[in-house]
Amino acid sequence: MDNSNNTQTVEFQIKGEYVELCNLLKLVGIAESGGRGKALVAEGAVKVDGQPESRKTAKIRAGQVVECLGIEIKISS
Repeated sequence: MDNSNNTQTVEFQIKGEYVELCNLLKLVGIAESGGRGKALVAEGAVKVDGQPESRKTAKIRAGQVVECLGIEIKISS
């Protein structure tokens, strides 16, 4: 994949089986709080595996890719 479109890629290693989407956004620094993470999801600013995600507490597991505000988060275990 060509990253010349200003997409920043970060790796995030989960410690359990999954991480809730709004918490993930906070943990990687995209959102300053869980509430802001929920707002980003509600605004439609988040995609999971290329599809818009509207569930604020969607369970994100290893192998998935989350995109938000030009940042791509690759989830590993």
